[in-house]
Amino acid sequence: MGDWFNQEKTEFVLQKKTSPLVDILKTSLPAVIDLSSQTIMWTVEAILIGHLSAAYFAGVGMAIQVIILFFTIFLTFIVGSSIIINRHLGAGENWQANHIFGQALMIGIIMAFLVAVIWYFGATLLFAIIREKQPIAKQSGIRYLRIIALFSPLILTNFVAMGIMRGAGDTRITMIINLTINFLNLILAPLLIFGLFGFPRLEVKGAALAAGMAHTVGFFFTLFVLRTRRSVLFLSFREITTPNFKSFKRLYSTGMPTTIEQLFWAYGQMVITSYAALLGIYYLAAHQVFMRIQAILSMVYMGFSLGAMTLVGQNIGAEEHKRAEETGHMASYVMGGFVVLIVASLLIFDKPLISIFTGEVRVFQIGKHVIIIFALVQIPKALNNVISGNLRGAGDLKWLMYWAVGSSIVMETGATYFFAFPLGLSLLGLWLVQGIDETSRLTLNYFRFKKGRWKFIKI
Repeated sequence: MGDWFNQEKTEFVLQKKTSPLVDILKTSLPAVIDLSSQTIMWTVEAILIGHLSAAYFAGVGMAIQVIILFFTIFLTFIVGSSIIINRHLGAGENWQANHIFGQALMIGIIMAFLVAVIWYFGATLLFAIIREKQPIAKQSGIRYLRIIALFSPLILTNFVAMGIMRGAGDTRITMIINLTINFLNLILAPLLIFGLFGFPRLEVKGAALAAGMAHTVGFFFTLFVLRTRRSVLFLSFREITTPNFKSFKRLYSTGMPTTIEQLFWAYGQMVITSYAALLGIYYLAAHQVFMRIQAILSMVYMGFSLGAMTLVGQNIGAEEHKRAEETGHMASYVMGGFVVLIVASLLIFDKPLISIFTGEVRVFQIGKHVIIIFALVQIPKALNNVISGNLRGAGDLKWLMYWAVGSSIVMETGATYFFAFPLGLSLLGLWLVQGIDETSRLTLNYFRFKKGRWKFIKI
């Protein structure tokens, strides 16, 4: 057993001898593909549903927002365990890492069943936010969420397991699993939505069933990988069935700031979406188009953020603080290059990007007036994601939490309403405030990382 520990620790040391650029690309690029594949599939699904009607498109878009909001609750144990696990892996303490993994997954399973009950029986209440005269938008969203709820114990458990694996740097494996899930979803969705090749035409119900079946396959794929030692982490049934309240407390205290941060972020997005709904069904549909594009781009940003978080955390665990700092800066440089390409692509291909989601002329007309500010927002958003990943990997979580709470209250809730309604900027005002918000947070987080206090945070 001791030889195995030494081998794992030696592999980590050898990996550190590569350049920070190689480390970032090796960890981040699979994560980008992995995370993007799920969001691209959601986008393809949205495009398919968008061709049914704008009301269906808006309703299912709101359902996805609800799902994402609840996903953030699980970040307490995903982010908390990932940060702790990276410290253990960096120090060569692999079995301690497996213990934390099992404890986090135990809590995730219990919570997954609770969320399933909430989604199924509380769907009507959750959709009270949509204030539209067209009931079909609300009804389609409720139908979608209730069907997903039937599969959610497996979906959410797999979400936790893959999130921790990804956070521990096993991005190649999670990429393969997610690509498998989304390939199956891609095949099943059009068959069940439109009733192709003899399948029944189920529309929104078909979209939810396709997603549920694909993610069920993914759950068993992940279980196989974790039990056959094909991952850096091993799933011990003893660890997943034996509670350790000291570890629970450690996971809670480490991960809760990130959960609060993400809950307030998700709350802010829900508030913004409700403002778009108040503008009208076409404004809501146009907003959902940008949210879909933003979701795909955010996965690119998150991939690099995740790579930075993993490598900074593991280097700190190995007491390589200088290398942790170099890696964090390199992640920002690489992300800067990528976001320039992203903004240029958005500005060049603006019309095709909007029209691919919906054939509604009114939605297209609204969207084309917002695309420029939407593209420019991506610059501070991308860079802030990476800087936040650096701070998160170092455990500077309360700082990120405080600014997320303040931002959601002041910017998303207050300033967004003022820009959209009293100033009369409507949807343009919503995205203009997001640009101001991301720029402010980027500036503050950059100077926080530069000061270097994060090097001395204990986890």
